[in-house]
Amino acid sequence: MKGLFKSKPRTPVDIVRQTRDLLIYAQRTAPDSRESKREEKMAELSKNIRELKCILYGNSESEPVSEACAQLTQEFFRENTLRLLIMCLPKLNLEARKDATQVVANLQRQQVHSKLIASDYLEANIDLMDVLIQGYGNTDMALHYGAMLRECIRHQSVARYVLESQHMKKFFDYIQLPNFDIAADAAATFKELMTRHKSTVADFLSKNYDWFFAEYNSKLLESSNYITRRQAVKLLGDILLDRSNSAVMTRYVSSRDNLRILMNLLRESSKSIQIEAFHVFKLFAANQNKPADIVGILVANRSKLLRLFADFKIDKEDEQFEADKAQVVREIAALEPKELS
Repeated sequence: MKGLFKSKPRTPVDIVRQTRDLLIYAQRTAPDSRESKREEKMAELSKNIRELKCILYGNSESEPVSEACAQLTQEFFRENTLRLLIMCLPKLNLEARKDATQVVANLQRQQVHSKLIASDYLEANIDLMDVLIQGYGNTDMALHYGAMLRECIRHQSVARYVLESQHMKKFFDYIQLPNFDIAADAAATFKELMTRHKSTVADFLSKNYDWFFAEYNSKLLESSNYITRRQAVKLLGDILLDRSNSAVMTRYVSSRDNLRILMNLLRESSKSIQIEAFHVFKLFAANQNKPADIVGILVANRSKLLRLFADFKIDKEDEQFEADKAQVVREIAALEPKELS
């Protein structure tokens, strides 16, 4: 007889709704409330978030079912569950925070009727990006919010909002935070922002060239931190060598201050920084319309540069690198001083 009264298994929609109710409860009650009821509810909330993760990712016994994922996604974005989850994240325990981060990440990729409905939701609730970005200032939350943020900026409209916001300037400080893990996470998000959506990045750089590269040069390329310098010069090469940014690249390689910074990086003792700096320096050398002051600096430093490149080797054989180096050497050797106008 007992089997007749088994409770009906919960559907994905049920789990989302119960999670939403529990999040509303968590938001309203004080974290230091010692009632056993609150502990019970928070344990139930953690269990529900784990179940949402299992539906979206599958588990050791089964793969995710697309119909269940679609139902979950639709219900999740039908009301403010995402907002509640982000705002309540600090109240969850560490394991529940990790599960919640994975749920939010996965939902950004879930399609319902061939549409990424997360994108529409975030456009209407774009202020949530402010919460995620400011999370870098909170040691306990930074890595969770950072991982969520990187998934959200997969949507071009969201990335555009972040690029055009005042938060962009904060990344130059977040990347230099003393906590290595948080600084590395901020650097990963910054790289994603600057490389994923080509046309949006090109538009951002053309409108914000002056302040952006002033910050980039002084805070990242001239940082006292070796890792910051290495990552920054590598990313600079990726940005300038991207065809979408050709106008920005032409402007960058026409500046004597930029050339001076790159020449200093070429002289670093670190081979990896030297190689990444070379990939940017070759753009200065290859520019067929070099301003007179750039030509002047290259001519004045010609013998030092040619000596440096004569000894410049990389560990594994690379025909492209050798060809680029030979071209740079030819360009510098052939330079004639220009009259300064």
